[in-house]
Amino acid sequence: MKNIPYGRQNITQEDLNAVTETLLGDFLTQGPKVQEFEQKFAQYVGAKYAVAVTNATAGLHIAVLALNLKAGERVITTPITFAASANCVRYAKGEVWFADIDPDTYILSLDSIRSLLGSKPKGFFKGIIPVDFAGLPVDAEEYRKLADEHGLWIIEDACHAPGGSFTDSQHKEQRCGNGVYADIAVFSFHPVKHIACGEGGMLTTNSKTLYKKLALLRTHGITKENMAEDHGGWFYEMQELGFNYRLTDFQSALGISQLARNDAGVKTRNQIADRYKKAFEGKIKFQALPNGQINAHHLFVIEVNNRKELYDQLRENKIFAQIHYIPVHTLPYYKNIGYKGADLTNAEAYYARCISLPMYPTLTLEEQGYVINKVLAYAK
Repeated sequence: MKNIPYGRQNITQEDLNAVTETLLGDFLTQGPKVQEFEQKFAQYVGAKYAVAVTNATAGLHIAVLALNLKAGERVITTPITFAASANCVRYAKGEVWFADIDPDTYILSLDSIRSLLGSKPKGFFKGIIPVDFAGLPVDAEEYRKLADEHGLWIIEDACHAPGGSFTDSQHKEQRCGNGVYADIAVFSFHPVKHIACGEGGMLTTNSKTLYKKLALLRTHGITKENMAEDHGGWFYEMQELGFNYRLTDFQSALGISQLARNDAGVKTRNQIADRYKKAFEGKIKFQALPNGQINAHHLFVIEVNNRKELYDQLRENKIFAQIHYIPVHTLPYYKNIGYKGADLTNAEAYYARCISLPMYPTLTLEEQGYVINKVLAYAK
């Protein structure tokens, strides 16, 4: 059996043709493919606006800035995520506060957030950054209700979940990042994600004000709009201290090509997940799926005793499972800040047992059967 990673990109001839055509064209960056990618991505998730950026970390950074996070202001997020979900707050010199996860869905717990909010005076916190962990959408409607009670903004970290959705109280399907409930959503185009651009990210929003602010911060804070006089075609204004967070045209061409088959990829990911569930039902715990939700399945996570032993055994058999994630509050940087006092029991218990199995659309039946057999042999 060849090596089986936990995730991998799939580059087709259509992808190669799209990139080659752009490389042979007039624009490598700041050209028409970026705008086309933004428009098609916004349409795909159902949002009004989209802004392409160099990566999701850059997206998270300018998202908190666009929402006017100031030094010392406090934001709640989950400890079970990649560090970038919390680091963006620190980039703006804000304070990160962690709430616990639900022990079955592994998503930031509304009850834990509610308890944390209730322990402090109104206005103590400024925002919430929930994560659609492993591809499972948060119920953004319920987060919105809680946020509105306390005057908070929401950034949805949807990096794992393009194509995922939940059903709201009006029985409407709400795609991750459609802007109906979260102020801004952030997506990733890292190679192991659904849409692989090498690197890259996208922000979506339904607010024209936030869209303009994000677009400004993405490009050095420079614009050619809103000038009172005609100084000539070369003239521009720097209105904010922004960044060079622009995505290239050839990455955008690849993203457009990959986006076109994302629904098919999500369908395949769910078929793979169903086979895992059928094999593990009643034997091994896996992530729960609430009614009305479509998990986009960036990951398929199980929980086992002696996780390190299984991890090592799988690697010995060329199965390169991964751990997602070391709880952010236990990383040395956050420990050194002095973060303490929170009850994050579920997050720590989850980390002690979690392991992510191979999950990507080109995983074959033979390869998945091999993985399942190795995991079940360990479980026995």
